[in-house]
Amino acid sequence: MGDVDARYHRMRGYNTLFPIAFHYTGTPIAAMSKRLSQADPEIIETFTRIYHVPSSKLDEMKDPLRLARYFHEEIRKGMKEIGFSFDWRREFSTVDPLYKRFIQWQFRRLRDNGRITRGTHPVGWCTNDNGPVGMHDTMGDVEPEIGEFFLVKFEQDGIVFPTATLRPETVFGVTNLWINPDAQYVQAEVDGERWIVSKDTVQKLQLQNRKVAVEKELSTKDLLGSTVFNPVIRRKIPIFPGAFVDPKNGTGVVMSVPGHAPYDYQALEDLKSRAGPMVNAVLGWDEIKPVSIIQLDGYSDIPAADAVKKFHVQSQEDPKLEQATKEIYSAEYHRGVMKQNTGAYSGMNVAKARDTVVQDFTSQGLITKMYEILNRPVICRCGTEVLVKILSDQWFLDYGEADWKKLAHECLDNMTLLPEDIRPQFEYAIDWLKEKACARRVGLGTPLPWDPSWVIEALSDSTIYMAYYILSKYLSREWMTFKKFEKAPEKLMDEFFDYIFLGRGDPGEVSTITDIPKRVVEGIRREFEYFYPVDMRHSAKELIPNHFSFYMFNHVALFPRKHWPKGIAANGHVLMNGQKMSKSLQNIIPLRQAIQTFGADPVRIGVLVTAEMGQDTDFSEQLARSIEERLMNLLVQAKKLGISRGKKKSGRPVSILDKWMLHMLNEMVKQATNAMDSLRVRETIQRVLYQMDNYIAWYLKRLGPLKRGINSRDLVLRKILEVRARILSPLSPHVAEEVWSLLGGRGFVSIAPWPEPDDRSLYPEAEMSENFVKQVLEDTIEIMKATGIKPKTIMYYTAPDWKWKTYLRALEFANSGTDASRVGDFVKMIMSDPEIRSEGKLAADYANKSFQQARQLKELRSSRVKTGSVDEAGILEDAKEFFQREFKASVKVRKGGTKEIDDPKSKAKTAEPYRPAIYIEE
Repeated sequence: MGDVDARYHRMRGYNTLFPIAFHYTGTPIAAMSKRLSQADPEIIETFTRIYHVPSSKLDEMKDPLRLARYFHEEIRKGMKEIGFSFDWRREFSTVDPLYKRFIQWQFRRLRDNGRITRGTHPVGWCTNDNGPVGMHDTMGDVEPEIGEFFLVKFEQDGIVFPTATLRPETVFGVTNLWINPDAQYVQAEVDGERWIVSKDTVQKLQLQNRKVAVEKELSTKDLLGSTVFNPVIRRKIPIFPGAFVDPKNGTGVVMSVPGHAPYDYQALEDLKSRAGPMVNAVLGWDEIKPVSIIQLDGYSDIPAADAVKKFHVQSQEDPKLEQATKEIYSAEYHRGVMKQNTGAYSGMNVAKARDTVVQDFTSQGLITKMYEILNRPVICRCGTEVLVKILSDQWFLDYGEADWKKLAHECLDNMTLLPEDIRPQFEYAIDWLKEKACARRVGLGTPLPWDPSWVIEALSDSTIYMAYYILSKYLSREWMTFKKFEKAPEKLMDEFFDYIFLGRGDPGEVSTITDIPKRVVEGIRREFEYFYPVDMRHSAKELIPNHFSFYMFNHVALFPRKHWPKGIAANGHVLMNGQKMSKSLQNIIPLRQAIQTFGADPVRIGVLVTAEMGQDTDFSEQLARSIEERLMNLLVQAKKLGISRGKKKSGRPVSILDKWMLHMLNEMVKQATNAMDSLRVRETIQRVLYQMDNYIAWYLKRLGPLKRGINSRDLVLRKILEVRARILSPLSPHVAEEVWSLLGGRGFVSIAPWPEPDDRSLYPEAEMSENFVKQVLEDTIEIMKATGIKPKTIMYYTAPDWKWKTYLRALEFANSGTDASRVGDFVKMIMSDPEIRSEGKLAADYANKSFQQARQLKELRSSRVKTGSVDEAGILEDAKEFFQREFKASVKVRKGGTKEIDDPKSKAKTAEPYRPAIYIEE
């Protein structure tokens, strides 16, 4: 999509910079090379069977850099073969020494501006790699979302049962606790208190800087049926078994609020229905009734029951419970009011009550908190589940800072987004982002400039790299202008970057410090000013909450407003036959292999034709083959038209049919241009490749066998193909160039001007005429199907002049808006015309009918008034030869209202404007 965007804008006259670089930074490459070193059979099979890496190369790939460079070169070759129009002079990788100097400059300036802090914050953490984890460090590129859980403390003989909840205000409605009967639980000393938690919770608490010592493992049989004390409502409640409780989520102990939590309500119902009356009576399950503590308009006293019923939930394992829960939680948070039985919180809205309950009960020691991965399980590339760790003395980018958020929102407000409907996701992401750990101890990357024991993490070293593209042409290995810095990158001082990117300092002083000629320093600055800011940043839609948002934050922190990003395009994924590509499905096709199998342009079109911005695209072999066939047909047409281009041809179209064809071409150019302006590439392909083929097929069908003296066909077809080659150039560049060359086009079509609509090719009357012919053709076929008649003669009767006069006046009357609903006034007006009145009752009836038609015909009304009376007889006469070929019958055309008309079945009187009467004779 990015290549299409760049190629399109070049053809529109823009000097388009479309660069490319390779992101080595982070843990994925290190994790893969480590797995190779451990002879992991899965990674070996992936490399050799899917990516066809020679076995002889595997040993050297145990070095992360050599592994990265191998795939770098493979991807580079594929990019060239697929036809990406990159400026390869600017290629670099994020481990290049001079790029690292650029990143260190960036981080020093961010720290100078107060955007980097050192403190204690929760981060996603891999216990195996012993480092913080971000999106690019996880399987499936999932960003760990960290949320704050509140632990409400229930007690049993001095032992705490901490229940993890996002809704501490509902503690007033707790009827029981849940534990998973099949999970393992422990008693542990936690910060001086004895707690009962799941065994999986111990490590999580330790990672969050709590002092934890396990005292003993417990049997759930000893816990179930016992009671705990709810210190808020000051009464004992039982502990029940809940299969839905995830021991890895929170503490593995859950408070039950069946009045307002669908999971709790359904679990309680399951217990009662599955156990039977006797067990219920013994265990007391049937005595537990939901407690209503929140008033919510539109729901009963027990909203959880309403939601369970609405979503037809069958059991506590039903996935629809998640939907029901989200609906109730959202409704109560935004519209709920605490009831009288909540004491001091009565009358508060739920949002305020939540904050107040947390504040009050925390001060009383009844609530504490812990952090959890909300979208768990998130798995590190090494295979370990990501947990939350509270890091001390960690370096963070402070995205939670209010003034910084305000600037990011200002940047977003002035950006073009494709598609526009992703804007709320960006707004949420900017508001939601907090401190982001920006350094880690492992992986490839740039050392933190003031503490080299840390490496800047992957999503933090790739936020303003777009600016480096200006420099990379001068600093890359193949285009090295400043060769001395290749061996001593530290000599490229911060003053150089300050001047190039921020305009700070004097170019002469920068030249003296760096020993770079002043004219070169000034030239690079001019080039940066010329190309920056970025007009459109293309990447994947799942990067909205991280990379895309960081991109905005870092630009507004470092650059003046004139250099803030101007646009973002969020793309979807490529599916394979409707399924996500994965090793298990064996449906991954590396790019170079796809090109070898299908050809470059069929792959390009095959990826683009089924998706719009922000949506996934579905690639299939069948689709690629059909596209290949269409593109080959274009080449065949170009060869034929290229051979005949030297023959003398008429300089102008000679028929209404030619004019129709050129008019539809002109309309296609308008529609394709409008679509491309918003990168609606799928629509462009449909119009230029599919719809245009349909138009041409109709044109040739209508034209029929060529006769001597008619020589405009090739002229029209060549013009069409020239225009199609230009529109296809951004989409299918190789075929477009070949077509252009065969037709004798000058230079490369990729830099030819994008076609513009031509007012001289506007023939609306030709479009109307051809639509009329199509309609008559379809009506005739329908009659033949209905009657089963094989015609010898077909008679077409067109409407008489008085009907046209009536019809057009009806349209005008409906358009006027004054008394447009009064049919009587219209009929009276029409019948005042002597010519029409002479037709008697027939005229009055038609006046009534035309009035009703005009009222319903809203979209075409104005255009038909403008067109006026149509010479339908002339159009049909002109198309008579076509109808005779189609129906293999004699065709006669008669205009209604003429004397002595051949009308054996009195069909002529039924003819109306745009609907001629049809008589078929065997």
